[in-house]
Amino acid sequence: MFGFLKSRTPREKLEVRYKKLLGEAHKLSQTNRSQGDAKYAEAEAVLKEI
Repeated sequence: MFGFLKSRTPREKLEVRYKKLLGEAHKLSQTNRSQGDAKYAEAEAVLKEI
């Protein structure tokens, strides 16, 4: 009922960050491939932490 009051676990925080980075990488890959690849590499590093 009050799920919005529940704090996120560290794993959930990393999952949200991973999804955000993948979205940014996709947007950047359409305009600037090298920046998109850098964001994708950053997302992969977060995935390894999970």
